Amino acid sequence: MAGDLVADVLAAIKDVPDFPKEGILFKDITPVLEDPTLYQRVVKWMANAFPEANKVVAIESRGFLFGAAMVAHTGAGLVLARKAGKLPRETVSESYDLEYGTATLQMHTDSLKAGDKVVVVDDLLATGGTAKATVKLCEALGAEVVGCLFMIELDFLNGRDVLAPVPTKSLISF
Repeated sequence: MAGDLVADVLAAIKDVPDFPKEGILFKDITPVLEDPTLYQRVVKWMANAFPEANKVVAIESRGFLFGAAMVAHTGAGLVLARKAGKLPRETVSESYDLEYGTATLQMHTDSLKAGDKVVVVDDLLATGGTAKATVKLCEALGAEVVGCLFMIELDFLNGRDVLAPVPTKSLISF
């Protein structure tokens, strides 16, 4: 089943050369999202990846597309990891390095608590900086991160190493 799913997702993903800048081969996942059957199959795979999780922490913005759909299959609560300044209540923050500068993610301070078992979700694992910042936010609130989950992993960027020892799963690796 997963083998067929991998083949179907690979067939749907479109390569876009030189986007967002020259020399980058962008993996466009919108065809997966546009195919309701394929999207649902991906979400079901993700929903079953870490069944012990009682919270899904979705990373802005494409992680929201998978996290929100996952909770419908798992019964877990959805928590948002957002860019700085986007959440209305008291937050905890974590900054991380980008290629040219830094960025900050935030979560509400009351979104997680000790005893919560969390899976961190995003569409893509590249260098691991965004996901690692999200893991740190979860841990700062007392939650246990049981895993990180991605549809695509760019394994040549070694993001999985940055997330270690947190178990990490991806449907597809490039």
